[in-house]
Amino acid sequence: MFAGMNTGAAPALAPHHMAMIPPDRLAEIQKEYFTELAHLATNPEAIEVKDRRFSGKAWHSSWSKIIAATYLLNAKHLMALAKAVDTDEKSRQKILFTTEQMIDALSPSNFIATNPEVLENIISSQGQSIQNGIVNLLGDMKKGKVSQTDETAFEVGKNIATTEGQVVFRSELFELIQYTPLTETVYERPYLMVPPCINKYYILDLQPDNSVVRYMVEQGHTVFLVSWKNPDDSMCEVTWEDYVGDGVIKAIEVAKNIGGTDQINILGFCVGGTLTASALAVLAGKKDTSIASLTLLTTLLDFTNTGILDVFIDETMVKMRETTIGGESGKFGMMPGLDLGNTFSFLRPNDLVWNYVVENYLKGNSPPPFDLLYWNGDSTNLPGAMYCWYLRHTYLQNDLVKPGKVSLCGQKIDLSKIDCPVYIYASQEDHIVPWQSAYQSTQILSGKKRFVLGASGHIAGVINPPAKNKRYYFENSKIAKTADEWLADAKEIKGSWWPDYTKWLAQFGGKKIAARKTFGNSKYKKLEAAPGKYVKEKLGSAV
Repeated sequence: MFAGMNTGAAPALAPHHMAMIPPDRLAEIQKEYFTELAHLATNPEAIEVKDRRFSGKAWHSSWSKIIAATYLLNAKHLMALAKAVDTDEKSRQKILFTTEQMIDALSPSNFIATNPEVLENIISSQGQSIQNGIVNLLGDMKKGKVSQTDETAFEVGKNIATTEGQVVFRSELFELIQYTPLTETVYERPYLMVPPCINKYYILDLQPDNSVVRYMVEQGHTVFLVSWKNPDDSMCEVTWEDYVGDGVIKAIEVAKNIGGTDQINILGFCVGGTLTASALAVLAGKKDTSIASLTLLTTLLDFTNTGILDVFIDETMVKMRETTIGGESGKFGMMPGLDLGNTFSFLRPNDLVWNYVVENYLKGNSPPPFDLLYWNGDSTNLPGAMYCWYLRHTYLQNDLVKPGKVSLCGQKIDLSKIDCPVYIYASQEDHIVPWQSAYQSTQILSGKKRFVLGASGHIAGVINPPAKNKRYYFENSKIAKTADEWLADAKEIKGSWWPDYTKWLAQFGGKKIAARKTFGNSKYKKLEAAPGKYVKEKLGSAV
């Protein structure tokens, strides 16, 4: 996953007495449906199917086109019925989500009898494709997930997470990596990256040509990065406060000490951004000015609108987690990373589930190697205490944006006291952190702000190296009151947003100094070569 959060629980539907469709709207939808169905039945030669699930040549026969077109017609009108339900917005979103899950699962492409490509494969391979599919299915049943890539093609530290550096600090919660400089001179202020603890850090350091870490080192920054430990059962009682104080704030302290500076620049990605903002609010309460600039990538601070994830979270669900793994009943446990990963995949089921069911099981193919999907499947657990606090105080109650509502590390949290310059990046098609919600951080933080909106989704929008000259981004130097107002006056710029970011960051790096040839210092000595040991830990046992 991705770099966001999920619950590992299915959304509960609204009570039946709430799920009512106004009679006039129901009659209108039914009339539209039967009109289109009649047109389909009487004009089969005019059928055009525009859906990539049915784009193969085998789907071009009359019978297959009718199957696909009928399915798409039924899907369209089922969604129309779901949208027409007269209920509160959260219940409607649950109904829409559940309806869409059902529709995607029932696609004719997902079944042997109604997928002509699968039938052709069976015949041409004399049944070998089915045998291969069964082997693939049995293998995935052992792993507990649908394989999305060839996992044997990658090894952390060998062909992913290969940027050179040294671990210079290790605690029970994280390792801190200091990377080898690639320039003769560097900015004097260290640059600290805080990735999400819900995933492993190397989404920021996949391969040399798409590594954010390597790019920042090439720009002359002395880069430090937090590599969170993959929690085991001994960490069930670790809290959000621990991640803030013993995690982010400790990493800031070490980076400052090794750098020999009073200030550093810091970046937080997704949940890492939420943790970083929490840490900076603690420092602000102490009048600590350690941070020269803050960067937030696809980060939620205001959880008013959390997009599709909102369908999973209500008081009943959170209470259940608090009772079973959060310590409320005296019992602590772990939120299994496998459950988190599988739930995230079903947020985009056609891309991340059913596509692979068809290819791996029905057609008997093996998925090709893909670094991003390897990372996506390299799951991490979450401590029950931390996870439950996060659910309740962010997604459920939105407490972080209420000044003084939450206390962490002996300080009442007020995000508006964070007054350092901040660069806020959001992705236009992000289904985990809606970009309009990420924009709300501009209305919360007090420092001078720059907001940039990139193309694509939660991960692909962030991992967009300039050399590939892909996608685009929007920039507008003026911060408007609302996200839509900002976008209305924004300018679209082709290519990657990374150069815009490094140009902004350069003004807070301090003077240029000769790059150090040593790692750590007398207090924090190098321990082992990057990527360290924590990132290589696989899922442990979980309750």
